[in-house]
Amino acid sequence: MRTFTVVISTKTTMYCQSRAMHPAPHALRRAVAVATTALLATALGCAPQPEDKAADASSGSAGTCAKGELATKTSGKLTIATDEPAYEPWFKDDKPAGGEGFESAVAYTVAKQLGYDKSAVVWQSVPFNKAFAPGEKTFDFDINQVSISDERKKAVDFSSGYYDVRQAVIALKDTKAAKAKSIADLKGLKLGAQVGTTSLNYIDDVVKPTQEAAAYAKNDQAKSALKNGQVDAIVVDLPTAFYITAAEVTDATIVGQFENQGAAPEQFGLVLDKGSALTSCVTDAVDALREDGTLDKLEQQWLSDAVDAPVLK
Repeated sequence: MRTFTVVISTKTTMYCQSRAMHPAPHALRRAVAVATTALLATALGCAPQPEDKAADASSGSAGTCAKGELATKTSGKLTIATDEPAYEPWFKDDKPAGGEGFESAVAYTVAKQLGYDKSAVVWQSVPFNKAFAPGEKTFDFDINQVSISDERKKAVDFSSGYYDVRQAVIALKDTKAAKAKSIADLKGLKLGAQVGTTSLNYIDDVVKPTQEAAAYAKNDQAKSALKNGQVDAIVVDLPTAFYITAAEVTDATIVGQFENQGAAPEQFGLVLDKGSALTSCVTDAVDALREDGTLDKLEQQWLSDAVDAPVLK
């Protein structure tokens, strides 16, 4: 406990004694009393501090992760968002609530870690770009292959990464693009990717093609453009590339994958409101699942095909 000593000067005491002998007008006496009370309260640290209390309350809320009792959008429920359609291998049969597919499984495992069983999870459809756009969110967290970046952190919060990812190039078999062995071989090609994605960033920042990249609102549109010959190749994350070439565009092949740029790997993170009281709780849950091997097991179960594609340098 901090101790304060209040010193009232002799001069002040004499003044007070003098005024006691010669009472001041009522209004003046009252003003002096109010000023003295305020001075003592400030000196003793007793003055109201609404801003500090608000900050303390916010800090306390952010640090409270009582299982099943978080400050969620709907009390007792956990609202999770993703895009529509929800693609494999991240979600099976376009059913986020099914619990199958890597991200559906991760979402329910995080929910359980936070104290919410499957019946307490509510799914919501939110377009990819809107998930990390500025503004208040209608969900508690979004899971939709959103790469963590400093730019996106200006508008939203992220959990720690739940998946380390690389980007890959897909081209139709027996084409010039399919024979590319290096980044230099891609420069003269017409490339495409979904707008707002790291895939599109890799085209612009890593490949730096001589032709402007084609940007599509959905991966479905990018795949159609590839099949119709409107682009020579498209860029997607590696697990999606394996699924596309195996099940959706079977006459396409994975040309190769890019090395991660920078010291840290690219990671997908759960998206939350900027300044959300849930961010630390969700991050703790993801960290716990990484440390106990759960995320690795889910990756092996749902993304086991995403291995050993040639590296483009």
